[in-house]
Amino acid sequence: MKLELPPLSLYVHIPWCVQKCPYCDFNSHGKQGDLPQEAYVDALLADLDADLRYVQGRALYSIFIGGGTPSLFDASAIGRLLEGVKARIPFCDDIEITMEANPGTLEHDDFNAYREAGVTRLSVGVQSFSRDKLNLLGRIHGRDEATRAAELATAAGYQSFNLDLMHGLPNQSFDEAMADIDTAASLNPPHLSWYQLTIEPNTLFHSRPPQLPDDEALWHIYEQGQKKLAALGYEQYEISAYAKPGFQCRHNLNYWQFGDYLGIGCGAHGKVTVPAENRILRTVKIKHPKGYLAASDYLFELSEVQEEDRPLEFLMNRLRLMTPIAKGEFESRTGLDASLLDEGMAQASEKGLIRHSEDSWTLTLKGHMFVNDLLSHFL
Repeated sequence: MKLELPPLSLYVHIPWCVQKCPYCDFNSHGKQGDLPQEAYVDALLADLDADLRYVQGRALYSIFIGGGTPSLFDASAIGRLLEGVKARIPFCDDIEITMEANPGTLEHDDFNAYREAGVTRLSVGVQSFSRDKLNLLGRIHGRDEATRAAELATAAGYQSFNLDLMHGLPNQSFDEAMADIDTAASLNPPHLSWYQLTIEPNTLFHSRPPQLPDDEALWHIYEQGQKKLAALGYEQYEISAYAKPGFQCRHNLNYWQFGDYLGIGCGAHGKVTVPAENRILRTVKIKHPKGYLAASDYLFELSEVQEEDRPLEFLMNRLRLMTPIAKGEFESRTGLDASLLDEGMAQASEKGLIRHSEDSWTLTLKGHMFVNDLLSHFL
């Protein structure tokens, strides 16, 4: 089997926030004074220059500007960044360009300006519409700001926008969790991310854990939330992603399908395929803004995904999606014969975790519930 070049995306990390949230383990840093917007965009483009050898003739399929809070940057800075990227790598005609924004920091008058700068899709970090829950999460916005942000995203004519929602919040009742879904759906976002709060190491919540709903309550919220979202017209296409027909996030789909993505910015991760060398590489960039801005070489770590690790890495990504896995997809993305998975898939099938046909594998409902159990057959 031979590795083939998958679609190519670009992830851009802007690391600054107004303040660090107590649950957040991302590479983000509280804003202190004016942000070095011009210098950081210059560094991002220089960082991209060093990665151009990995493009290998492809056009960009999608761009995702994440953080941190990218909406702390002016629309003019985002526009200069996107112009610089396009001058270096051609864009697909239907490229999806997403920017993350928080209702408490997005300058509402700039909705149109970000769209004119080239952003085609917004991802708005709402998390909850409850004032009490937002305070517990350290968010700087309220219900009205979140609602207004969604309304203005619609009015500005974006091709799509996403609202981020969390459940399993401190002291959250079932009714409160369902009310958040209802409120979000009333704003008619084409896409919803709905995921459970988890306590991560190196966060304030980890050192001072809040009181979370018990496992039975969490399962009830999840089970009924799934039904509610489906009834509201949102199709679950990934573990925590739901979309109206035709509005799946293309950038995230490329991640989970083991596609390629360049990663630029503080602590950004990338994954690239080099068929001519039969190699799959992962990159990590310098993590701290001061070190990044002072650097001439932005690469912090370069590693290779060894052949024996490719099946598990592929599955850890691909099993997040609800669609069948074509055996040909596994072969083109890993450069390995699909028969390598036969024994593990047979064991998973005996447990009722997966169904297989001549040319694909499909997770059962039980398989989606016990993905880690399925993955254990490929360790």
